[in-house]
Amino acid sequence: MKQILYRLFEHQYLGRDEARRILQDIAAGKYNDSQIASLITVFLMRNISVEELAGFRESLLEMRLPVDLSEYKPIDIVGTGGDGKNTFNISTTACFVLAGAGYHVVKHGNYGATSVSGASNVMEQHGVRFTTDTAQLRRSMDGCRIAYLHAPLFNPALKAVAPVRKSLGVRSFFNMLGPLVNPVVPAYQLLGVYNLPLLRLYSYTYQESATRFAVVHSLDGFDEISLTSEFKVSMPEKEKLYTPEMLGFARCKEADLDGGETPGEAAAIFDRVLNNGATAAQKNCVVANAAFAIQVICPEKKIEACIAEAGEALESGRALQAFKTFLTLNT
Repeated sequence: MKQILYRLFEHQYLGRDEARRILQDIAAGKYNDSQIASLITVFLMRNISVEELAGFRESLLEMRLPVDLSEYKPIDIVGTGGDGKNTFNISTTACFVLAGAGYHVVKHGNYGATSVSGASNVMEQHGVRFTTDTAQLRRSMDGCRIAYLHAPLFNPALKAVAPVRKSLGVRSFFNMLGPLVNPVVPAYQLLGVYNLPLLRLYSYTYQESATRFAVVHSLDGFDEISLTSEFKVSMPEKEKLYTPEMLGFARCKEADLDGGETPGEAAAIFDRVLNNGATAAQKNCVVANAAFAIQVICPEKKIEACIAEAGEALESGRALQAFKTFLTLNT
């Protein structure tokens, strides 16, 4: 690792195979926490290359505990994190809206590393038991159209670096990798990123895969469709800049989306949205993200129709019912 770090400090780049081997060695416990922290720091000081990202991704997918849920053709909605905004769990909430709308979802999540509450924190607050049992995951998919995969259980490298990521408290290339290494390798994915270079990087990476995707970025720095500013959406067939007003939404403020100071506060906001008792800003943000996820699955649908579909799933209580059934099956 010492020689690798010296090279990286001199602004050299890793090859794809070299990046793959490094993550394999991290998972095998060959490096100490200080070395891992130094490696993470390098990628805060410069952009990751396409080859490095591809090598890291290949390594994690090779080492993962695979789960075959391909017959459901599921979608995952996920953000990279690392935007420093401490929003409530928008992607996770949108996943249950999508399940309520009748689509199959495999949510791949983790504890918060750069925010108060990650998806796994919210699940844990509700007593969800994390599992690698494929039969149990199938029961959840059949019962409520959504299954939850706690990332460290499915990948040894993510588990190995979790303490270092938490203690550093800054975004890292593991934020970038998380969305790319869902063990199910879902048919569809909506991914939120915190800057435009990452939008380009992920769009290029996804084009090499079989996943149908949309990469989204709000221009004021959110790694989701925040409705606080203009936002860009990149799909295989188009890239488009939207304003909230174009879609019939009122523009909101950053403070409107705050996730609170504890996982319990974040979980309470999650509950209020699903109970249709949240603020207009919180609800609209979730509906907007769910709507673009629907369009990933159904590109023939106009976004206005997708917004109406997501809104109806939330307001009718079907999103809440999906969550209640999910809890019955997973606690």
